Parts: sequence; structure tokens; C-alpha cells
Amino acid sequence: MARKLRKQIYLDPQQEAALKRQAAETGTSEAEIIRQAIDSQTRILWHPVSALKAWEREQEFIQSLMAQGPAAGRRTWRREDLYDR
Repeated sequence: MARKLRKQIYLDPQQEAALKRQAAETGTSEAEIIRQAIDSQTRILWHPVSALKAWEREQEFIQSLMAQGPAAGRRTWRREDLYDR
């Protein structure tokens, strides 16, 4: 097991009650529930950075398509045709 560091935190009474209830229902220690919550929150915080980079690449792709101008030819369907299906 990895070495753990001791931390002291302050909880609101309703947070303590929820923590105790979840620990009792799941059979998991309160400390483990807090560690899982921290892990979950830090994954959420780091995810947008990679998502932002992906979105920036997507925007570049869209801009390159727009720079090509309209596609040659015309469409062969009418909007009304879509509703007949």
C-alpha cells in the first residue's frame, strides 16, 4: 500500500452526516470516500485541458474546410423529401 499523508479537514454537519451514511452503506472507510472524491475531482479538473486542445484542433479543421468554399454541384434532394421517410 502506498504511503499516506495525514490531513485534517473541516466538514459542515450535513457533509459529515452524508459521509457517515455513505461509509455505512458501502462498507468503505470515511477516509477512502474522501480520497475517491479527491481523485474524482482532480480528474474533472484535468480533463478540460485535453478537451480544449482537441476542440482547438477541431476548430482548425473546420476553418480549413470553410476556406475551401462551397462544394461543387447541387444537392439532389429537397427539405420536404426528408419528412416523407
